[in-house]
Amino acid sequence: MFIGIDLGTSSVKSILVDGNDTVIATASAPLEVSRPHPTWSEQAPADWWTATLKTLDEIKSKHPKEMAAVLGIGLSGQQHGATLLDKNGDPLRPCILWNDGRSEQECIEIAKQWPEISKLTGNPAMPGFTGPKLLWVRRHEPEIFKQVAFVLLPKAYLRYLLSGEMVEDMSDASGTLWLDVAKRDWSEELLAGQHMSRKQMPRLVEGSAVSATLKPELTQRWGMAKPPVIAGGGGDNAAAAVGLGAIHPGDASVSLGTSGVLWATTAGFAPNKNLPIHAFCHAIPNTWHQMGVILSAASSLTWWAHAAKSTEKELVAELGSEVTEPSPLLFMPYLSGERTPHNDPNIRGAFYGISHDTTRAQMTQAVLEGVAFAFRDCLVALTEAGTKIKAADAIGGGSQSRLWVAIMANVLGLPLSRLAGGEQGGAFGAARLGRMAATGESPSAVCKPPKRVETIAPMPALVQHYNETFRRYRSLYPALKGAFT
Repeated sequence: MFIGIDLGTSSVKSILVDGNDTVIATASAPLEVSRPHPTWSEQAPADWWTATLKTLDEIKSKHPKEMAAVLGIGLSGQQHGATLLDKNGDPLRPCILWNDGRSEQECIEIAKQWPEISKLTGNPAMPGFTGPKLLWVRRHEPEIFKQVAFVLLPKAYLRYLLSGEMVEDMSDASGTLWLDVAKRDWSEELLAGQHMSRKQMPRLVEGSAVSATLKPELTQRWGMAKPPVIAGGGGDNAAAAVGLGAIHPGDASVSLGTSGVLWATTAGFAPNKNLPIHAFCHAIPNTWHQMGVILSAASSLTWWAHAAKSTEKELVAELGSEVTEPSPLLFMPYLSGERTPHNDPNIRGAFYGISHDTTRAQMTQAVLEGVAFAFRDCLVALTEAGTKIKAADAIGGGSQSRLWVAIMANVLGLPLSRLAGGEQGGAFGAARLGRMAATGESPSAVCKPPKRVETIAPMPALVQHYNETFRRYRSLYPALKGAFT
């Protein structure tokens, strides 16, 4: 038996999986995000731990026999979060999250200091990354910065509480702006240039390697026969890719989670200094990937459901089983700023084209399409960076909507496959990483692709309509940028 723990933005999800990839049990606990100022986004690390304990206690209460047989634990987590610890290992402040935009000025300064930083890190300086956040803390909270003894990413903080060890995997470390991504090691130059040091960093391991073992008291709490090993794990997207079996060059996926990711596994480290796309280490050895990232994917529909005083399911049901033409409205899904292709933390969302005749259904369709257009922006960026995507798997909570996946297929002009268990995401991949760490099995033996429920092919006539609408969509960003600058 193997456990996967996924520390997301909106919840912690734990999953129990057997040696045949059968999901025995799942449990989740919600998390809240604090936004004390515009563009800020924070969470209390203590809430992650409370939620993790709750999910594993629940699984143990229902499946004590299976929990006793657990051999390995894998971790998946939201990336980039700056969890600052003092010399005793206690948090100094709330964690600054991946979708926090306060460090824009620090990114400008990093770009001036290292114009070619993408060649080393695979990424331009972006406010979501960990390094700029620490520079912000140094400037605005100097007393806290002086006390920073360790910096951990969110899932590494969970590992620390589970095992007492400070360790991180390569895929998550790629999102700090401190990693030499090609060498898969911390960069002394980047750390020193950002007023940090290696001694403040966790030890690095591959995602499928053993990083630590579970504490005896927690082993006893959950009734395990012996302390299971804890794998290095992966950043949420890398772990989800492991769950999809996306470990070969050319494998691709579209993730409709809180944020959105267009993923492409690559044969090697493939940075592109001119575009805000990511080139990261994968969670398995000697493998890398590229990503285009949008900050508000399924969370755009969640926001609209709240504003419309309805549920997401009810809103989508109003559209019927298919759409035959684009909505007359355009929705710009920049609720938290945007990463790919704009790298703009200050831009904000908008509806365009509202009239006296506008209906709620048209607005809902525009939200689904606006997210799809943002993904197409990512596709354009990846294509310009030399990555060719011919088809992709749809994952994340939003992929449960066949209608939304069909809209995505027509906007992207790509066949998209819906998967059995596609909503499991990072937790399932984390369990696989835990299995590899415990058994020593190879990625090719463990990371088999899941069953494809159906493949939705784009419809040529609708693709043409969306091509025209996409041109209008792209013309709106400059106007919005002028309004929010």
